Amino acid sequence: MREMTKKFLEDAFAGESMAHMKYLIFADEAERKGLKKLANLFKAISYAEFVHARNHYRELGKIYQQMQENVQQCIDGETFEINEMYPVYNTVAQFQQEKGAERSTKYAWEAEKIHAEMYKLAKELVEKKEDYRSNKIYICPVCGHTVENEPPEKCPVCGTDRKMYVEFSV
Repeated sequence: MREMTKKFLEDAFAGESMAHMKYLIFADEAERKGLKKLANLFKAISYAEFVHARNHYRELGKIYQQMQENVQQCIDGETFEINEMYPVYNTVAQFQQEKGAERSTKYAWEAEKIHAEMYKLAKELVEKKEDYRSNKIYICPVCGHTVENEPPEKCPVCGTDRKMYVEFSV
């Protein structure tokens, strides 16, 4: 692939990915305000943006046949966030006394540490031709704290009650 086409596809992937997430956030806000049909519109178009992002990512050759290569991309991304991105972002937020940004980056940083470990285990299992072990994964809706099987009574990062955790199960 020529360099300019590659750059344009990478930029398009980034833009479509951001639009996908932004529209899901807007859908969540619309649902909270009782605007179910508007929420549905946001969700539907968010899915279209996901399709666009997936198509661009595929054309860039970033979706691999070997699942451990896909999981490794996740490990690499989480490790970058843990070791490079969030330490810097959090330090700058502290220095500039931006309490909201400091809290937001700290929450994400703590969750990313858990995610990296989960992905490392997932890679080990995939290399043995096994699926991931947990049937249930719980996410704190305030900070992103992630735990398998059962949520704690209170989130260890932000203190949210266990009944607020969002369950993902198979």
